[in-house]
Amino acid sequence: MKSCQLHFYQNEWKKGFSDKGFDNNKAQLVLIFGSASVVTNQAIFTFVKETFPAAQIVSASTSGEIIGASVYNDSAVLTAIEFAKTTVKCVKTNVADHANSFETGRYLINEIQDNSLTSVFIVSDGTLINGSELVAGLNTYHTKKISITGGLAGDDAKFIQTFTGLNEVASHGNVIAIGFYGDYLKAGYGSFGGWDEFGKERTITKSDKNVLYEIDGKCALDLYKEYLGSYVEELPGSALLFPLSLKTAGFEKNLVRTILSINEDKKTMTFAGNMPEGSTVRLMKANFTKLIDASSIAADYSLVTLEEQRPQLAILISCIGRKLILQEKCFEEVEAVKNVLGNKTVITGFYSYGEIAPLNSFTNCELYNQTMTITTFAEIE
Repeated sequence: MKSCQLHFYQNEWKKGFSDKGFDNNKAQLVLIFGSASVVTNQAIFTFVKETFPAAQIVSASTSGEIIGASVYNDSAVLTAIEFAKTTVKCVKTNVADHANSFETGRYLINEIQDNSLTSVFIVSDGTLINGSELVAGLNTYHTKKISITGGLAGDDAKFIQTFTGLNEVASHGNVIAIGFYGDYLKAGYGSFGGWDEFGKERTITKSDKNVLYEIDGKCALDLYKEYLGSYVEELPGSALLFPLSLKTAGFEKNLVRTILSINEDKKTMTFAGNMPEGSTVRLMKANFTKLIDASSIAADYSLVTLEEQRPQLAILISCIGRKLILQEKCFEEVEAVKNVLGNKTVITGFYSYGEIAPLNSFTNCELYNQTMTITTFAEIE
């Protein structure tokens, strides 16, 4: 595997890392993570297509871009990949073309399944999709040898609209599945949060998928506001600072859920993932040190399934909520990952509205919020 990186920043392309012998004409896959204004720019897409003519081009809008050990805003990070023995297939669909998000996921996984499929990486719309339902659909085709990872596109902290695309300028509602095929590629993954739980454990008594109505028989929104104090005036943005820990029957680990929007008239909260009735929740708050340490832990986890192979590429998907907490020091969680993976691993990624990865080794994928989720790749040549 050989890689090349370019960075579109301050209205110009800047040369990044490039492996010796990398050939633009032989790159099979290009990943572009950038601000909405960049990934929807036709001139920029045309440049990328002309520069890497044989590549599948996958793009997503972000809430911040990651390249190496740095984090940027209002830019675009391009990573082109030339595999030696691995085949890549990309499939795009739009959530509007299916009955729901579950069917969207099921369609995608059916389109890319094959006996030689090694791993799947998902780049999804972040506002029109129900992430929990999407991963449930993806999990309808699963074997112990295949990992499904990825993330939901971002829109800074606006939560208005996101953009994703395959071989065209990015647009609304698209979900792209990237399938990797062959026996020479190993994929690793790790995900960890580092948030502290606090307050009483409470039970969800009324919900409809990802829309929450009642906790302990009381209006969930009113109860949530009681905890926020002075942060109430900054809703819904301040909700990113106080996610909920969700404990659901059948799951060994708690999931974290972030609020996407609130409806004052209906007194509801809409989350990035489902909030099943009967599940229990607790509020969470940030611990700066634990957030940074969590990134190191996620990086360690991502090396486990590589079986002694050092990763040549790592894709980091971190949550917008973490970025808002860490602010100008958000680069520290990326540096923590780099310290684990080493200087020979090419690092790209973005801040997202949701992260996708298995809970444990070779289990179904799940939707996370407020985590650092890492996918690592090593090709045996």
